[in-house]
Amino acid sequence: MAQNVYDFTVKDRRGNDVSLNEYKGKVLLIVNTATRCGFTPQYEELEALYKNYREQGLEILDFPCNQFGEQAPGTEEEIHEFCTLNFGTEFPQFKKIEVNGDNESPLFTFLKSKCGFKGFDKDHKIGALLDEMLSKADPDYASKPDIKWNFTKFLIDRKGNVVERYEPTTAIQVIEDAIKQLL
Repeated sequence: MAQNVYDFTVKDRRGNDVSLNEYKGKVLLIVNTATRCGFTPQYEELEALYKNYREQGLEILDFPCNQFGEQAPGTEEEIHEFCTLNFGTEFPQFKKIEVNGDNESPLFTFLKSKCGFKGFDKDHKIGALLDEMLSKADPDYASKPDIKWNFTKFLIDRKGNVVERYEPTTAIQVIEDAIKQLL
C-alpha cells in the first residue's frame, strides 16, 4: 500500500518509466490537463507559477487526460507541441492517462483517496455550469471522490504527502499562496 506519491512510477510522454521518487524533496502540483477545454488557458497560469517557483523547489507534473468531453485528443507529441507553442510550457508532461474508472492511473486512485471532491467555486463562470451538468448526470456526484473535470490539481508537500485538492474553478492565487507556504 502506497504511503506517499514517491511510491509511484508513471510513464513520461515518450513511454519511459519515471519514479516519482525523483521528485523527493520538491513541492509538487499534479494536474490532469486537456488542450481543448474552457480551462486550457490555465496552462499559462501554471507556467507562470513554474517560472516563479521552480528554483525554490516547485515541480508541476502534467498528466493529459481525454476522459472529459474528449478534450485532450491527439498523441502525446501533439499535445506537448500544442502546450509549448501556445503557452511556452516547460514543466514535465507525462503520458496521457485516465483519472477515473477501470483503467485509472494508480497515482490518481491514491490522490483521490487522500483528498476527495470539495465542490466547485460557484462564483466562477464555469463552476455553476459544471455543477448543473454533473448533477443532471448523477445527483450524488459531489459525494464521490472522482475527478470531475480537466485541470483538477493536487498539491504535494516536500515529503510526498497530499496536502490539498483544487478543482479547476479554484483561483490560481489560492493555489499560489498554498505553494508559497510549502516552499
